[in-house]
Amino acid sequence: LKYALVVVGGLILMIVFYCMVVAVYTKKNPFWFLKQMSPAQLLAFSTSSSAATLPVTMERVEEHIGVDKEVSSFVLPVGATINMDGTSLYQAVAAVFIAQALSFDLTLADQLTIVLTALLASIGSAAVPGAGMVMLVIVLESVGFPPEKFAIGLALIFAVDRPLDMCRTIVNVTGDAMVSMVVAKSVGKLG
Repeated sequence: LKYALVVVGGLILMIVFYCMVVAVYTKKNPFWFLKQMSPAQLLAFSTSSSAATLPVTMERVEEHIGVDKEVSSFVLPVGATINMDGTSLYQAVAAVFIAQALSFDLTLADQLTIVLTALLASIGSAAVPGAGMVMLVIVLESVGFPPEKFAIGLALIFAVDRPLDMCRTIVNVTGDAMVSMVVAKSVGKLG
């Protein structure tokens, strides 16, 4: 329960950060932004797939937020592939939780390695449900976690993986939309 709450808390902080960027940089109301993105967020929640949500995200960003199609048609597909902020956060928290639960000591260098590896693994992660769980093995291997304990560690978080996957996909899609707004604003194509 604590593990799931930490992940959800981190995801909420990421949404707050995205809203701050929208308010400060694009000068748009963050609540308006979230309201405009809510259909894409709902689809992201139900499918757990940034790729499946992409057409709806593009429609919301172009027709309801005012990002030029030229910007959204480049930024959003790239973002759906490599902008996996929610997955990165999840992998880092999951790796630390598994290490703590199985009494595997992590040094500061190990923790920094987890952060870096989680970031890189999330970039290479597929935009489909459950891909983060596979990439978590890479994160655990980066700190020398015993391979014979992988199954135990993954079993600890497997039960809550799907609901957390649904939540982190919302963050991924919202982050993609925020980045498209920032890029559009910086090139003068935000309506």
